[in-house]
Amino acid sequence: MEIVVLGAGAWGTAMAIAAAGAGAHAVQLWARDAVQAAALAQARENARYLPGATLPPALSIASGPLEALLPGAELVIVATPIAALRGVLAQLAGLGVPVAWLCKGFEAVAGDGAYGLLPHEVCAQVAPALAAGTLSGPSFAQEVAHGRPTALVAASAHASVRAALVAAFHGPALRVYANDDVLGVEVGGAVKNVMAIATGLCDGLRLGLNARAALVTRGLAEMSRLGLALGARAETFMGLSGLGDLVLTATGDLSRNRRVGLLLAEGHTLQQAVDSLGHVAEGVYCARTVLARARLLDVEMPITETVVALLDGRLQAAEAVQHLMGRDPRGE
Repeated sequence: MEIVVLGAGAWGTAMAIAAAGAGAHAVQLWARDAVQAAALAQARENARYLPGATLPPALSIASGPLEALLPGAELVIVATPIAALRGVLAQLAGLGVPVAWLCKGFEAVAGDGAYGLLPHEVCAQVAPALAAGTLSGPSFAQEVAHGRPTALVAASAHASVRAALVAAFHGPALRVYANDDVLGVEVGGAVKNVMAIATGLCDGLRLGLNARAALVTRGLAEMSRLGLALGARAETFMGLSGLGDLVLTATGDLSRNRRVGLLLAEGHTLQQAVDSLGHVAEGVYCARTVLARARLLDVEMPITETVVALLDGRLQAAEAVQHLMGRDPRGE
């Protein structure tokens, strides 16, 4: 299979390595920056975003206009941050092959009363005829690139997209499960990043394992409430893209969103925390859009509200905990 991966960050590089590793597929990894592309091609390593992971021989590096890259592609993977998804999908609108994105979150929209869109909603606006979907689930790029056992979800309303993703990535170290509940998979991928910030804060303040378990559990409840209100299936949130991704991102040491919470607990400003990462922490950028969408649907999300207040500077770390623990008692 001829596979094109658009975006040479950590995730794009890791998934390109996974697809090309066994040599069964010819994979092109496209970098927006020609200088970065040249460095990748020469070093056979993404030293900036994924140091230590060697690019396999079946993986070639490309840059320049997409028009020259897409002819002959049988599957296109969009590995850009969600902020760039709309522009990339607009360029792919007339493509007749399966497309899938790796980004998680809600697109940020400016203006009073605005709320963010999930990736499949962005696609419906700019490329409605595209056969598209998402590849999601509990996974760190570093572990995927090094061939550690991982399970992902290929979600799409199109059977052809689900089949293409399974054919491209399913292998000895990477198991891919098909799912047609795109909405549920995307809600899980977005909300878990916000919950990981809260859990990192909890751990940074040394509140204990009981508190962590409570946060993860109630975070799953928030995620499910929002998803069900949007029309997702409840069972999706018990699977890899719901509970699985939440547990990994909220507790794993490689989680950038968890790291933001830890740094805020240590007294760092949000800007200092973000600057120290060197990568995008999607929870910082999508927390407000998650909350805006929840309020539009009249869905109660107290942990998300607290995280947004913390990120906006309206609450300090210790105050955020008091804010959650001071809520009125209610049934589970």
